[in-house]
Amino acid sequence: MQICVRIESNVTLLNQPDDNSISFITRQLKELRIQVQNLENSTGHNAALVQEQLEKSDKARLELKEDIQSSIKNISLKIHLPRQSTLILDRNVPSLNNDSHHTISSNAEVETACKFKDIPKLEEWPTFSGEREYNPMEFMKTIDMFKEDFNIPDEYISARLHSLFTKSEKKWYHKIRQDHGKHSLPLWKEQIISKWENDSWRFKMENSFEEAIFNVERYRPMSWFFKQKDRLTALHPDMSERMIHRTILRKCGGDLEHAIRSRCIEPFSTEDYINDMEDIKTRQKLEGIGINPQWTTRTMGNQFQKPNTPHQHAPLKCNRCGSTSHLENTCPNKTRINEIEIDKVEDTKGKNNVSLNDSDSEPSKE
Repeated sequence: MQICVRIESNVTLLNQPDDNSISFITRQLKELRIQVQNLENSTGHNAALVQEQLEKSDKARLELKEDIQSSIKNISLKIHLPRQSTLILDRNVPSLNNDSHHTISSNAEVETACKFKDIPKLEEWPTFSGEREYNPMEFMKTIDMFKEDFNIPDEYISARLHSLFTKSEKKWYHKIRQDHGKHSLPLWKEQIISKWENDSWRFKMENSFEEAIFNVERYRPMSWFFKQKDRLTALHPDMSERMIHRTILRKCGGDLEHAIRSRCIEPFSTEDYINDMEDIKTRQKLEGIGINPQWTTRTMGNQFQKPNTPHQHAPLKCNRCGSTSHLENTCPNKTRINEIEIDKVEDTKGKNNVSLNDSDSEPSKE
């Protein structure tokens, strides 16, 4: 402002030129140059300070970004976040490199991290191998339960299928992925049902259930009962719990089934059945009496059957001499026995004749 006033006064003096005015203007110009130089020096110093402050701000911002990214990386290692969930920091502060790509808010970062931190770890998720007694419906029910409880998006679950499938199922997954590319979660469910829930799987499950006869000395009631319940639930998803319990009890044998039915009063749960089976098994061990584990009674068709042990027949032997090397029709002692019988008959006839002759001769002597 002062410089502008001086310039206006100098312009007024130039309209009336004289020696005094010229010297005055010259002196004012020198002072003006000095002030401009001082202003430039101060401005340069302030610019250096601003430059230094901006560099410090950028350095602090980068350090903060690295710290937050490392913490997010540690969280992602624990909960196995997909790569798409990697966050970009936003800092609306003065910066030398303040480009337009730093536009995501830090609140979104915190919200996303909090959203995924409660998801179960990878080792807590169910796996599916497609071997032995697998149950694809149980696998998908567990996946849906996690999805509902933790609000997990379908893309996140589809990205985890590679780790959830094992053995034969993993090879099948690689082939489908290579041939058809990425699939949504509903399409993967349809593929699993059409591939693994087939007639062969149903036959194996039914056969395993039919052969699972409860043995007191061999099985633990809890594990055996839940195993049979899982098989029936997989084969008949619409079967009521009451029918499942009755069907399983028929695999326990007549004595054990009668004992459990006598103890339980309807309505009763799976835990009631298991507790009664455990109690009966414990009492049998303590008393040394109870159910014969080597005998199985009723099956699914209400038919009685004995254990599959071969019947042991007595060895064949000859009815004449008692030898086991031949039978009666080929006995070598048959002829000799007949000869002995003939000799015995002749001896008896000779004795009878002698007695008759003696009786005839005695009256003649008198």
